[in-house]
Amino acid sequence: MKQYKTRLAIADECQIIIDGFLSLLQGHQSLDVVITSTCALELLNQLASNPVDILLADVMMPGMYGDVLARKVNALYPNIRILALSMHGQDMIVNKMIADANIYGCLLKNAGKPELIAAIEKVAAGDRHFSDYLLLQVQNRIHLKRRNGSFHLTDREMEVLRLIEKEYNNKQIAESLFISERTVETHRKNIFRKTNTNNVIGLIKYVYQHKLV
Repeated sequence: MKQYKTRLAIADECQIIIDGFLSLLQGHQSLDVVITSTCALELLNQLASNPVDILLADVMMPGMYGDVLARKVNALYPNIRILALSMHGQDMIVNKMIADANIYGCLLKNAGKPELIAAIEKVAAGDRHFSDYLLLQVQNRIHLKRRNGSFHLTDREMEVLRLIEKEYNNKQIAESLFISERTVETHRKNIFRKTNTNNVIGLIKYVYQHKLV
């Protein structure tokens, strides 16, 4: 039986970045890069005749910022899942891509092969992936807003939130904080209730949509 390959498109303003990702993906049997482009308009044209499952898209494509490109791709090709490619200091555009285009994640351009492959596989499976750097930025912004009286999570809830971000389950959180699993569950419910979310990615979207970053 022929194995289905996840079809990828890689769009970045720098060809050297594209070449780097191609090198990291070389030899991976379940992934097939069918489009590469350094131009947003060229990419959109190529997508018309070359279907892909996942688009790795630079947040700073020439002539079209990532949030605009992501919205266009969503409108024209709604089945494509977008994984943003970002450098440090581009959080505002990633903000818009999360809030307005429902991207599946964000990966730093200096990510190593294990994270790159893991991110693509997670997105292919319908999950989300955000780099540790982005999660840390969200965490730091939450702390800042909370200190300024603009956010309403308690210190203990923030501790639980940090462990949720690390994908700890209730038992692991309880053991780390020396509290009961029932208490962890209460804190978890309070965090999601206060932010009107039900998972970590939803929390990230909440933070961006309410301009906490």
